[in-house]
Amino acid sequence: MLRQFCLLVAIVSNQIKTKSTPRRGGFTFKQFFVAHDRCAMKVGTDAVLLGAWTAVDNVRRVLDIGCGSGLIALMLAQRTASGVTIDAVELDNAAALQARDNVLESPWPQKIQVHSQDIHHFAQRHAHCYDLIVSNPPYFEPSVACRDLARTNARYTETLTHDALLDSAERLITAEGHFCVVLPYEIGEAFQVNAHQRGWHTAQRLNISDRADTPKHRMMLALARKPGAKEEAELAIKLADGSYTPDFRQLITDFYLNY
Repeated sequence: MLRQFCLLVAIVSNQIKTKSTPRRGGFTFKQFFVAHDRCAMKVGTDAVLLGAWTAVDNVRRVLDIGCGSGLIALMLAQRTASGVTIDAVELDNAAALQARDNVLESPWPQKIQVHSQDIHHFAQRHAHCYDLIVSNPPYFEPSVACRDLARTNARYTETLTHDALLDSAERLITAEGHFCVVLPYEIGEAFQVNAHQRGWHTAQRLNISDRADTPKHRMMLALARKPGAKEEAELAIKLADGSYTPDFRQLITDFYLNY
């Protein structure tokens, strides 16, 4: 609840700081606007972190699994060269339509294609195509009550289990590619163990906490099919006074207004 309140404050602050009248029903970034009024899952810190942290060196083809409003795909479009292509797959039709609208109104409509489709069907036609796959996947268990079906599908593991997500990534990733996810810390630990058992290797791991003196609550992983050196780091989002840390500011400086 506290993190949701902090995100709401950040959204309002981010919009107030813009020189023009802020648009409603979404979130204004430096180079694009993300409408999310038709999406079950709104713009959130997890997606922003993943879109800013994921390495994009030498990437040519990108896949965003469960793209929602299209936020991560848009962030990666901003960070990559003009020749890069991005496929964004979303099961929920309303969210996919909103993602398409966000892409069309962005500076990069030629780079991103949104597919309103089940990732399992998509994977059958695009084997071993992508240098980079990203996902802000579902993580709540189905036993937790949720207020509507769309939010259930967006947040729960009923429609896309982590095994199914790894299956799709295995089919779609190139030999040298990376699969990047953001998850709650304990669930991320289990996801990493599962991935290792299936032959994945951790190339990068970022452990995230609200402050340096609070428990880790998020994890970002970059998984590879080939073994290599593992890089592990820590990120605290806020200082004791509630302001953003220099490390977090550096991550989001190209996206958040006035940072």
